[in-house]
Amino acid sequence: MFLEFKKEAEHVLKEALKKASYEYEGVDLEESEHADLASRIAFSLARPYKNSPAIIAEDIVKHLEIPAENTLIADAVAVGPYINFYANDLFLQMTLQEIKEGIATERKRGKIILEHTSANPDGPLHIGHLRNAIIGDVLVRVLERAGYEVETQYYLNDMGRQIAVVVWGAERLAYDATKKTDHAVAEVYIAANRMLEENNELLDEVGELMRKYEAGDADVIRKYKAAVQKCLSGIQASFERLNIQQVVFVWESEFARSGAVKGVIEELKQKGDIKREGAAILLQLEGIEKALVIQRTDGTSLYTTRDLAYHRWKGKNCDRVIDVFGKDHELVSQQLAKALELLGVKAPEFVIFAFVSLPSGSLSTRAGRYISADELMDKIEEQAYTEVDKRRDDLDESKKRKIARKVGIGALRYDMVKVSPDKHIVFDFDDALDIEKKGAPFIQYSHARACSILRAAEEKGYAVSEDYDAALLKERSEIELIKKLSKFCHIIEEAASDLKTHQVAKSARELAESFNLFYKDCPVLTADAELRKSRLALVDCARIVLRDVLAVLGIEAPEEM
Repeated sequence: MFLEFKKEAEHVLKEALKKASYEYEGVDLEESEHADLASRIAFSLARPYKNSPAIIAEDIVKHLEIPAENTLIADAVAVGPYINFYANDLFLQMTLQEIKEGIATERKRGKIILEHTSANPDGPLHIGHLRNAIIGDVLVRVLERAGYEVETQYYLNDMGRQIAVVVWGAERLAYDATKKTDHAVAEVYIAANRMLEENNELLDEVGELMRKYEAGDADVIRKYKAAVQKCLSGIQASFERLNIQQVVFVWESEFARSGAVKGVIEELKQKGDIKREGAAILLQLEGIEKALVIQRTDGTSLYTTRDLAYHRWKGKNCDRVIDVFGKDHELVSQQLAKALELLGVKAPEFVIFAFVSLPSGSLSTRAGRYISADELMDKIEEQAYTEVDKRRDDLDESKKRKIARKVGIGALRYDMVKVSPDKHIVFDFDDALDIEKKGAPFIQYSHARACSILRAAEEKGYAVSEDYDAALLKERSEIELIKKLSKFCHIIEEAASDLKTHQVAKSARELAESFNLFYKDCPVLTADAELRKSRLALVDCARIVLRDVLAVLGIEAPEEM
């Protein structure tokens, strides 16, 4: 309902500007601590109209007409240079009605291909991959909620040296059948790297595997597919545990063997600033000091070249392309955008995220120095179980474990998206699970509390009714809660536009805070009959929106904790 209120405020403000004979580019309407919406337009008009912002704001308000009926606006006033808008009782009533009726999402805004994770299939996901996967997954959920059709893709680097090392190692070492498949692959990869470091002459055999794979040698292809699929089965299991929605795996070798990569190289030779270093071909891109190698000395393609073919294909199969990349791919993303421009392909939208670490230091799969996503999930679920066991000795073991899984995975997901992607984070188990820190468990607990109130009401015979009077909800905490509830669709629109997942995480926390203040200030079950009906309706609406915002974050909403 907040979006409708904002549209109405924009309309009456634009009409007032026309009547007052002001020319403008935008009305600068934003959320404010001092009003439901505020406009800064008077600042923009001060210089061209040679008057103070405060006088201009006052003049605009004099020309402003709020409809007498069917309006969501209670008042609009000039406060210094600002024009403040306030919502009325109809806005509050319509907000609750809209939430109870539910809002169907229609996929009418075009198709997006969003790529996330795309980790090398040489071992399990680690904490760095987790932030990529979770940011990407939340973005998918946001965009789908905003009305887009989204296909999630994981681009498989099956032609890189890492996979060749796995294949080479698997010819000499057996996978450990007792281990989760991606962990078994990592053990072979680590052991094979040690063997190669001890005898550099063996590297030629790895290089030969790479050449045969790109050339389409059937026996080598079979070995590669077996190794990659073994690793992928483990990664998919981790995705399921993390509540990552279904992804489509796209193999980069498809573009090499189809001729698409060769086509890209030939076109770049014609259109780009080409340099040669021996038999290697480099592309010098405008504004980027480091040249992009598009073909090796031995004639084989590189990951970046194959990536260009992949992006050209993506561009032809959707309306928008979004890539979630780590900060170490910033240069690559710049080179990719410039090279695609030469090819006449629209550049993707990039979401660049900073690294995430543990207090214990750096990680490396090759050296065997990594903490897998599975280990992180095991640890956080175990810590969550300890907290549940401490607080709920009335529950049986299976229910405690179920709640601990929801809380643990929820805490992990929330902490990966709660701050802007461009900020580095250090993941701390205790902080993530601390309800006082107002992370996922805090929001989940607010949902569980709403469910508990509704259960208690039902036990007393107080069912949630459609026959309630929203006008009875006059306490400050009630009104503030309704206003928070009204902003859910607005937050989704903002996050879909800015591609910033932390906005959703922040709004979820603020909604939980607002609900808890209401719960503290306003008795529900002991209120008189009419007020009780209205407050129960508000609790039910809070439950619905808390559930929905948690769903957008990919976090389960437990009914008890």
